[in-house]
Amino acid sequence: MLPLTKPAITYTITELSREFDITPRAIRFYEDQGLLSPQREGPGGRNRVYTARERTHLKLTLRGKRLGLSLSDIKSLVDMYSSPKDTEPQLQRFIAVLAQHRAALEQQQEDIDVLLTEISAHEEECQRILKAELKTESKSETKLENKPEINIKPKAIVIRS
Repeated sequence: MLPLTKPAITYTITELSREFDITPRAIRFYEDQGLLSPQREGPGGRNRVYTARERTHLKLTLRGKRLGLSLSDIKSLVDMYSSPKDTEPQLQRFIAVLAQHRAALEQQQEDIDVLLTEISAHEEECQRILKAELKTESKSETKLENKPEINIKPKAIVIRS
């Protein structure tokens, strides 16, 4: 009796696009960039068939994108995953890439904090000016209300014939 082998799990481009909530065009773009290499089936190789390994490559690609990594850094990550070689140098390189990315993000965060502080200061200044103008307008209206009423009545016009 022959041992039963499980058929390899495969995915279509539509299934992956739905699972990861991205467009099929995005998946084809990642393929063009060398991040994915689906098998081709059907007439003229029109149908893309993705293996579990390709699904993992897509997952790594999307994770790298979410982290803000460049496509070349993401490709290094995907290649590291695929490589049977000693991974220690690859991991060290990837740690260095992550450290650079962390430093850039921390600098951006500092810049954003400075900008938010400046925005708060401008908002407070505008609020202060607005309150001062409202007080001035209110005082002007009060002065007008306390002024005596001026009643101008026309003189009686008498028409004699």
